[in-house]
Amino acid sequence: MQFDKEAILKICNKLTKNTLMETLGIVYIDAGENFLVAKMPVTPKVHQPMGILHGGASVALAESVGSAASNLFIDTTKYSIKGIEISANHLKSKKEGTVYATAKVIHKGRTTHLWEIRIKDENEQLISICKLTNIVLPK
Repeated sequence: MQFDKEAILKICNKLTKNTLMETLGIVYIDAGENFLVAKMPVTPKVHQPMGILHGGASVALAESVGSAASNLFIDTTKYSIKGIEISANHLKSKKEGTVYATAKVIHKGRTTHLWEIRIKDENEQLISICKLTNIVLPK
């Protein structure tokens, strides 16, 4: 099967309609055979009361991109992906601009997928690093 980046991005972005991803402004922008990238604007909509990017918004971005990436490896007519564990280390705060989450596969098994998601800003500053474990379940 040929990898079709544009088709994958179109599908991922179509699936965000009327979801948390749409609410947060998450858009999938790049894909490869072992990675997926999404971006999210940093505006007051994703701030915590101190006026900086909320850690929960970063985790939502990380889980969204990591779960969507797992779907690239399965037959979605037979299986579904569910996140079962996520951890995050927030390393730098962000008040405005854009953050980019890149999910790279660490382990791609039959029943579990493990992802490292690095969230960086437009200046390549590392904002958060996350680890997501997904389970592959039969429908």
